[in-house]
Amino acid sequence: MKYTPWIIPVAWLLLCTEPPVSAQRDRQPAVAGSFYPAQEALLRASLEEYSRIAGKPVSEHPVRALIVPHAGYVYSGPVAAAAFSRLDPETEYRNVFLIGVSHTAMYHGAAVYASGHFITPLGKVPVNASLAADLVKNCREMHDHASPHMQEHSLEVELPFLQYRLKKDFQIVPILIGTRDPGNLRALARCLEPYFIPGNLFVISTDFSHYPSAGDAEKVDRSTAEAVASNDPEQFLQVVKKNEASGIKGLVTAMCGWPAVYCLLNLTQGDPGLEYSLVRYANSGQVPHGDKSRAVGYWAIELIEKEKEHNTGGNTFMNLTELDKKHLLEIARRTLERFLDDETLVAFNPDKLSPNLKQEGGAFVTLTKNGALRGCIGRFADTDPLYLTVQKMAVAAAIQDSRFKPVTREELDELEIEISVLSPLQPIQSKDEIVLGKHGIYMRKGFSTGTFLPQVGEKYGWTVEEFLGRCARDKAGIGYYGWKDAELFVFEATVFSEHELSGR
Repeated sequence: MKYTPWIIPVAWLLLCTEPPVSAQRDRQPAVAGSFYPAQEALLRASLEEYSRIAGKPVSEHPVRALIVPHAGYVYSGPVAAAAFSRLDPETEYRNVFLIGVSHTAMYHGAAVYASGHFITPLGKVPVNASLAADLVKNCREMHDHASPHMQEHSLEVELPFLQYRLKKDFQIVPILIGTRDPGNLRALARCLEPYFIPGNLFVISTDFSHYPSAGDAEKVDRSTAEAVASNDPEQFLQVVKKNEASGIKGLVTAMCGWPAVYCLLNLTQGDPGLEYSLVRYANSGQVPHGDKSRAVGYWAIELIEKEKEHNTGGNTFMNLTELDKKHLLEIARRTLERFLDDETLVAFNPDKLSPNLKQEGGAFVTLTKNGALRGCIGRFADTDPLYLTVQKMAVAAAIQDSRFKPVTREELDELEIEISVLSPLQPIQSKDEIVLGKHGIYMRKGFSTGTFLPQVGEKYGWTVEEFLGRCARDKAGIGYYGWKDAELFVFEATVFSEHELSGR
């Protein structure tokens, strides 16, 4: 089969932004006193009562995202509380991406608030202005545009719940979407993808059906929620359109914030380790004095990170047998032999491979010639089985490492292949968690990333600070001390080579 090179996508360039704001301008509450109590004591009492009504325990799995309603608390408060109750109060989130859809304006892409912080009756909620600026700088769909935020309720009403629930300090990235164009929304999702990682929480603000009867709302909202749970953005969009075209009396929209949910689904689709779970439902016709003939629906939905089956009893990278390692080295070499002959890939039969090699896994392939580096490229686990990851990274190391000229067929016999099979990434909060020789490092700052394998620091005798500094400067391009405000992750690797296993 013809091979399409695996290439890391580049960031989009900035096209337009709002004129820079010369001074910070904290965003003051716009709907305190109407959507929720304006007095701190009354607000805290309300949040406590809604949490008691919700009665939902903390999720047994890490929560990566929540879908929550944004109506007045007397209508949707218990449903919103049920969603936020799934968060472990002691979890320390690096960033909370708060994403909604503007109710007052339509515009290209999304408006990011980077002009100051958000204020609620419970105090100040810090905005990660640096991260927001990176989004605006690197993504043409993101604009530093404060005005849509000033009177918008959909993000503001979520903040008291977060302040009440989370015991650790957090900062937010407030994003208001102004477009309904699916292509534009998919581009927004690509902009957010580097930040959709463990340690960040995504909160999507949306109500469901608007203005059918309470009975019809239940039916429509159930089908829409099940479409969300399918984790298929196109199926979700079809269901929304079908519901809105159903002719149900009074129904004007199946979900007011569907563009935000569509973005989230474009981030999560195809990941078997993520699962949507329906937490709680209600509609405005079910509350005391609610109008049953003209209801608005509310769902609480969580996105959890499941424990992967192959982690039971140890990670795949720790369970590789000697035969597994030899097979992976053989796959890498046979792949290079074929590709350097005719630019096609060998099709390996999965039925003849061990279960370990068919599980998802990340890997680096390193090529050396007479002891000198000739190419090294890898990636962390995605949906590819390990053997395919090794196959693709072998080709990438041979022809896509920009530090070297492409490998030729004539020199292949002089090359030695080394494979590093990677464990899942684990976020860390301090450099003191790094063990040299055991841990590799992965850092991310905006759209800039850098990686060193575990063996690199040990090989050169670096300290932990040198390991981080050189990765920040030489790999991520964020300066020697850029690691200090970057997101840091460690991983382990099982490393094996042809010389080690066959004496090549």
